[in-house]
Amino acid sequence: MEPYYERRSAEYDDWYLGAGLFAARDRPGWDEELRELEAAISSLAPCATLDVASGTGFVTRHLPGRIVAMDASAAMLAESRRRHTHPLVRADAFALPFPSDSFDRVFTGHFYGHLYPDRRARFLAEARRLAPELVVLDAALHDGVEPEQVQERILSDGSSHRVFKRYFTAGQLAEELGEGRVVFDGRWFVGVSSRR
Repeated sequence: MEPYYERRSAEYDDWYLGAGLFAARDRPGWDEELRELEAAISSLAPCATLDVASGTGFVTRHLPGRIVAMDASAAMLAESRRRHTHPLVRADAFALPFPSDSFDRVFTGHFYGHLYPDRRARFLAEARRLAPELVVLDAALHDGVEPEQVQERILSDGSSHRVFKRYFTAGQLAEELGEGRVVFDGRWFVGVSSRR
């Protein structure tokens, strides 16, 4: 999956903005829901947060408090560096280079839904080691998508990549994370806060 995101970095925000290859997609209410999501993220209590798999920082910029953004992709971090001043760290999400309890919150957006079961367990263990709170933002299960699938994704350069993807209801994600509290429940996005 890393080569895909490395190559996708320059066009990653197109998905959020409905631009480029996403310009013709019919996503009713997307723009309004994206603004609501940004407001929900901004309304989280300010604290020391590690944003894991932060990508270009599109969502990171709405997190309140002291933020450290981490991604495995150098190209994604380079895109983020052009836009943001928060510290950036290149690292593996399954072996995070921070001491235990270094943060108040671990946040991740659109990363958890790409993980197969063994990687989910490893990521959750790392997140729980680093912070008492985990907030997961991901794609909502809606009509027209299967809950789990391997997608073929084509980039602007014509390259094709196979990517595992899961979609969630807010309740399913909350249950999976354990004692989760829903922080966003929309047609396109779901967000859950879970404490260890």
